[in-house]
Amino acid sequence: MLDLIRLDHLLIIIPPGSKKAARKFYAEILLLKEVPGGHPRGAIWFEMADIQIHLREEEGHKTTSDRHPAFVVAKLEAAINFLKQRAIQVSYSSEINGRERCFFRDPWGNRYELIEYKEK
Repeated sequence: MLDLIRLDHLLIIIPPGSKKAARKFYAEILLLKEVPGGHPRGAIWFEMADIQIHLREEEGHKTTSDRHPAFVVAKLEAAINFLKQRAIQVSYSSEINGRERCFFRDPWGNRYELIEYKEK
């Protein structure tokens, strides 16, 4: 038995030479808190709710994938407005009963989903 407790972090890949722009996007635009420190392989880390996002430069980055982490938000409409105010394009997908959701991508094409669960 694995006895899993929770998700700790996600590693997101960005193209080489993108660290400065990634700091701007994740810290200044999304307003995430950077976790200071000399992280392995030159990664930069940010806190998103109780999960960390680790960003690392890596060759071969692709932007066409629909793979993504999904984060639950308290108020989806407020989150959408927050993103749109920062000129971040929001997209939508198929409906899922009992949830509202949207997607956005970082400047390197990494996809994120935001979900609000609706009361029954």
